[in-house]
Amino acid sequence: MEPRDRADAILRTTRALADPGLRVAYLESVLLGLDVEPLARALEVLCARAEQAEEAAREVLIALVDAVHSPSVKDIVQLLREEAAGQSLLSLERLIRQPVLPLRGGPPSEPPEDRPRDYGGARPLTLGERKSMARRPDRSVMERLLNDPHPDVIRSLLRNARLTEDDVVRIASRRPNRPEVLAEIARSTRWIHRARIRLSIILNPWTPADIAGPITGLLVRQELRLVMESTQVTPSVRALCLEHLERRPPVLVDEEAAGSERLQ
Repeated sequence: MEPRDRADAILRTTRALADPGLRVAYLESVLLGLDVEPLARALEVLCARAEQAEEAAREVLIALVDAVHSPSVKDIVQLLREEAAGQSLLSLERLIRQPVLPLRGGPPSEPPEDRPRDYGGARPLTLGERKSMARRPDRSVMERLLNDPHPDVIRSLLRNARLTEDDVVRIASRRPNRPEVLAEIARSTRWIHRARIRLSIILNPWTPADIAGPITGLLVRQELRLVMESTQVTPSVRALCLEHLERRPPVLVDEEAAGSERLQ
């Protein structure tokens, strides 16, 4: 099958699935089920279309970014990086590139303290107790859990129906932060495609490079410029944003705003 035909088939099947979770699961199966070379060439076609603001391809790209963040496809994504670099598949390479951290500067080598916060009881709460609390619809408890350093607690909290966008922005913006916590937010299909949360993740210097890189492919022009101007973001991520910006076709202001709304 030709790369363009395979890309069209992936696009049609993905868009036929209404549920975002099913879209991600389907694309994970594609990543794991195809040989690297034909897979890379088909994804190159999709990524190139998305860079040119083709609406259907941009829609599929959202699910593809979620899929490449899945731990189950870590090995195949690395093979795709190598294939994209070796075969000059530039659009795919931009999407899955792992930006290089600077030798100096950036977040400290030691992560923030992993000690449970004081929840006001007579003894420290266990991890299981905190995860259970994170599932409760109690705002006073949730306020304290927002600062919990453990990614398992945050994962449970992100699924809580009472959690708000402002809450997630607070977690994503916290500095210092644990990379594992930021990765949990990035893997949450419920939250990561909201513009404020997406930007908070990318602008946080504690976000892992392999998490920040693919998300930049979803940014609209105004967001790309904002990241490029940030002194907190590593130079390689800013450079990646510049490449994406150069590939974006010129658009009217109203079209740009509409594109940002679709990705939220």
